[in-house]
Formats: sequence, structure tokens, C-alpha cells
Amino acid sequence: MGEGNQGKRPRKKPAGPAPKAEGPGHLGVDDRGNVTWEWAKDEDLQADDDIGTAERVRALVDPSLGIEEDDDPTNSPIKSNPQGLNRGYNPYSSGALAKQTWKKKKNLKELSKWIELRKKLGEKPPEE
Repeated sequence: MGEGNQGKRPRKKPAGPAPKAEGPGHLGVDDRGNVTWEWAKDEDLQADDDIGTAERVRALVDPSLGIEEDDDPTNSPIKSNPQGLNRGYNPYSSGALAKQTWKKKKNLKELSKWIELRKKLGEKPPEE
């Protein structure tokens, strides 16, 4: 029949993006094909002390990101959210998810009594 790897393609290493000249580093590929982060040739970024750690964190922080405070206090009453069942919602602040109307519950004991009575009388149930 031939060799055992018929139908299998040889694995290719994923191609990482082209390294940029500026910035704290770039994506690279190791010898196993895993994507890794390669730091720039800066002594401060590659240092294994507290200063190096601080510089790496500072290099990765995006200044355009910010922290928003919650508007609602934790003890506020639950608000109704009728659209939450039809559309997406935030599970942490979704509000009360409730249907507008509920179906009337059927009494199953009464139903089974009615079915037994119909069987005893020999009547056929009406076609629906």
C-alpha cells in the first residue's frame, strides 16, 4: 500500500506577523511552532529584576483603556427587564426577567379522572 502517512499533510509552522521596528516587541514563533512574544532588544525590558518587570508592565499597558465605576449601588431595588428574554442581556445586571403572561396550569389529577371516565363510558375523544 505504501507509507503510513498517506493523506496527511506535513505540518507548517504558523507565520507570525512581520516584526515592527518600534514598540516593546513582536510576535514570534518558537521551534515547536508555538506563537510567543519576543521582547525588543532593550536591556530594561529584558532585565530579570523589579525594574525589568515594571518596564514590561508599563510597555504593555494601553493608555486609552480606563476603569468605569458602577452607577447602581449594590442595595438598589431590582428593575424589570421585559426585553431580556427576547434580546441579549448582561447576566450581572439583567434585572428581573419575567414573562408578561403565564399559561394557566392544568390540574393533572382532574385530567386523568376525566380520561378514565371517558374510557369507562366507551366514548371516543373529540378530534382536534
